[in-house]
Amino acid sequence: MINLIRRDLIIQKWQLLFFIPFILVFALTDMPAILIIIVASIFIPFNTLHYDERAETNILLNSLPYTRKEIIASRFLAAIVYLCVSIMIVSLLLLLFQKSITLTDIMLSAGLFLCFVAISYPIYYMINHGNTTMFILIGFLGLSFIMSPIISNFINNQPAVINYILSMPRSYLYITGAVFVSFIYLLSWVVTTVIYERKEF
Repeated sequence: MINLIRRDLIIQKWQLLFFIPFILVFALTDMPAILIIIVASIFIPFNTLHYDERAETNILLNSLPYTRKEIIASRFLAAIVYLCVSIMIVSLLLLLFQKSITLTDIMLSAGLFLCFVAISYPIYYMINHGNTTMFILIGFLGLSFIMSPIISNFINNQPAVINYILSMPRSYLYITGAVFVSFIYLLSWVVTTVIYERKEF
């Protein structure tokens, strides 16, 4: 599986040259740290899916000595690796430019990214036709645009609920969130594996 992850990085070697400058542009703006980490984390894994979609790489992958379970496992494990790398790079850049980033920013961005992957991967492997990756990313941006006022409205109209959540110990919130996101991610991993094993190429 490590070789599959290395393959993705080798294929994207030219795009990776733009990775840090790409993040640097966002780090120099007033964009919240949470969004910068999410955007940085999305860069490599979804670029890989977009490349695979255009080159019909799944036919090649299935001719290699890897099971379909290993191919899907490499995708889900790679997403976690890219998330960790993105968090480290974004944190260093923000600290370098004396901008704030907190543990809460990191935890929230990691949780949101992993949930996005958990929703996107099954959809991608279920459809995997044409510009599926682009539609998924556009859908994510559209959903973010729609959800932003809904969340703001909820926060403004439900202060009792927000105060109750904020009154909980932060460690409890982190652990609860981590368990929830891990469950969603593992469930998506299983579902995506089943979809991919039944797919014909």
